[in-house]
Amino acid sequence: MPSATVTSKGQITIPASVRASLHLAAGDRVEFIELPDGNYEFVPATRPVRSLKGFFGQPKRVVTLEEMDAAIARSASQSAGTP
Repeated sequence: MPSATVTSKGQITIPASVRASLHLAAGDRVEFIELPDGNYEFVPATRPVRSLKGFFGQPKRVVTLEEMDAAIARSASQSAGTP
């Protein structure tokens, strides 16, 4: 399993095999995604959104667009300080 050491500046060198597997080049951005169990997943920031399908499991219930719009409106009004 590839590994890396954190420097005093908080930097790591990503092993060549990992860079190749993730198709990373100099200057590419990466993201650290916190998982529910407290671990992290390290992914290229250029990963398409579709690749995240199923990442959070199945929804507990399906909501309509109208329900989503209503929830967004409620949250926006709460953020603005209006009831």
